[in-house]
Parts: sequence; structure tokens; C-alpha cells
Amino acid sequence: MNNLNQATSCYIHIPFCEHICYYCDFNKVFLKGQPVDEYIQALLKEMRLSLAKWPMEKCSTLYIGGGTPTALSAKQLDQLLSGIAQIFPIDSSSEYTIEANPGDLTQEKLSVIKNAQINRISMGVQSFNDRLLKKIGRKHTAADVYQSLKLLEKNQIGNLSIDLIYALPNQTMADFKDSLQQALSFDLPHYALYSLILENQTIFMNRARRGHLTFPEQEEEAAMYQLAIEMMEKTGHLQYEISNFAKKGFESQHNLVYWNNQHYYGFGAGASGYLQEKRYINYGPIQHYLKPLRKNQLPIRTSETLSVKNQMEEEMFLGLRKKDGISLSCFKEKFAQEIDDIYGNVIESLIKQELLKKTGDQLSLTQKGLFLGNEVFEKFLIDDCKRS
Repeated sequence: MNNLNQATSCYIHIPFCEHICYYCDFNKVFLKGQPVDEYIQALLKEMRLSLAKWPMEKCSTLYIGGGTPTALSAKQLDQLLSGIAQIFPIDSSSEYTIEANPGDLTQEKLSVIKNAQINRISMGVQSFNDRLLKKIGRKHTAADVYQSLKLLEKNQIGNLSIDLIYALPNQTMADFKDSLQQALSFDLPHYALYSLILENQTIFMNRARRGHLTFPEQEEEAAMYQLAIEMMEKTGHLQYEISNFAKKGFESQHNLVYWNNQHYYGFGAGASGYLQEKRYINYGPIQHYLKPLRKNQLPIRTSETLSVKNQMEEEMFLGLRKKDGISLSCFKEKFAQEIDDIYGNVIESLIKQELLKKTGDQLSLTQKGLFLGNEVFEKFLIDDCKRS
């Protein structure tokens, strides 16, 4: 089984945004009027308390997400990143990512980012269509994206990823193809593409329930996904996970930690982590998060020790997200059981339906399975799935 020495990755959550997108259900608040400076200091305290309890030898991946990390001022960003550098054993071999929104990046902030040895930036572009950007509540424009990418090029930050969303309200195939073409014109090393999911407690869900939104049909959404796969592959961006494409060697090492079901620390309001076979979630509301840290206590709201069965389930539905899928020998080494002894009948059924395939040591989704991933994953969550 995994041991703690494998927990070498960290996620750090910055919950502040200057604007709340209509589709977003992440833990976030408006930046204005929030105790940002106290939050940064509390975040650093949580890191020190966590490392005292669960020591780390070396940080191989570190990811600062949100919210909007680049909504912080340059001074606040410097305080955060300088503090992280004093706590974590980071070197040039570590993948160190920060999320950014187009238009938020300035030369001053980029200087702080480069000085902190951050070597990867993930930018939430979502679309190059200004009409659609406005409709989904984004505050940037396509021109802001071009300006931000020029600034990044000037600063010689080349390990970039941008996110796009498809199946947006009233989005046509032509709209999506145009955004794909513009995104690929930059020839970046990494792209992430997600279909829009209506989440509870979002503006979009409220509007959808009132019948005020029109979305592409399921067949058109699938066609958009197929188009993305084809265009990415033509430009040398190989699909390595359901929603992620990269040039060889530029796969997100941090996200692979999640999909490989490995351990990681989660820091910040609402953040989750996985250590010593325990999944934990921090308090989400800012003041609830700060309260225990003021008393030098960790801000963990819930913690669950996963049974071996739970761990196997997660191994399946996380690992099958990867294009390469799951290594049968690694599964046996990790759990001391053959995968067919646990999920034999389920796997056989999914292979017959042409949703899964076995290739040598690998069990992975077929091309058909990529489009029906959630249907495949849920088969491994049913309590009575046959142990053949």
C-alpha cells in the first residue's frame, strides 16, 4: 500500500475572486472586504502544522489554485510565495503551477512568480468568443488572452496550459471550432477541455431551472468532444486523460498524482487532501477556516479512513480517466490481489460492450468508452459488483 513518503504533492487553495463566474461551484468568495492578509498567514501556519504532523522529504509537485490566485496583489502574492519557499523543499525538478486569469497578470506579478521558481501557469480562458465569455460571466475578453500570452512570452514562461469549456449555452459547433483554432494557434504545450456541467448553487443552475438557458444537444456535445480530440492530435497534442492533451513530456504531473490515486496535502479553505489512507476536507467558509488556526489547530472539518475496498474503487474510477488506464501489475502490487479477482465480471461485461479494453498489462477505456466514462466508472462503485 502507499506510504507517507509517497505524499510529495501539495494543493494550495486561494478562495478569492474579483468576479464569480456563473457556472462555478468551487469554494470562493469576492475578494473585496475579505481578510486576505490574515488568510495568507493562516495558510502558511496550516502548512507548518501539517508538515510537523506528516513530514515530507521533497515536494515533487505544487499547485496553487482557486478561486483566482492572481487576484492577489503583487505584495500579497510575494508574501504567499516567499512563505511557501521557506516551508517546502522545492527545487528546479519540482513542477510548480499557479492558476491565472487572463487580464490579471501584470509584469510586477510575473516577476514575483518567476522569482518564486514557479515554472508552469494554467490559464482559465474558457472561450475566445466575447459573446459567450460575457454570457458565462467571465470578465476577460479574447483580447485579454492575447495580451496575457504575449506578456508570458516576453517573460520566457513557456510551460503553459489553457482551459476551454464546450457545450456552453447557445454555443454552436462553429463557435467551438473557432475557439479551438485560436487556442491551438499558440501551439502551447498543454490544453484542458471540459464540457459544461451544471452544478447546484450556481447562477447557471438557477437560470436553467427557470428555463432561461439553452444548451447544445447531447449529440452536438459529443461531436464537439470528438472535434477537440481530432484537432489536438493533428497538432501533436496527445490525449493522456479524458479532458487533457499535451505535447510529449508536458503532461500535468500534479494532476497525474490525483489520477494515480497517490497521496497529497491539501491546504486552504475547502481544500481536500489524502494522507495515510485518509481523505480529509478543510472548513470552507473563511472565518470557519481561520478559527482553529488562530488556536494553532488544523482546520480539518471531516476526515475518513478509506477501507481497502474504497481504495480499490478510487483506483479504478480515477485511473481509468487516463488514456493509458490502469496497470494490472501495479494494481496487484498495491493491493496484493489480482484485479480480475475483484472486478472480473464487471470488466468482462464492459469489454463485451466495447467500453474497456485490455492491452498487455493495461486496462483502459476504448474510444467509445471515452465518451461514456461516467457510465463506466459507476460500475466499479456498486457494492455487489461481482468478485468472480
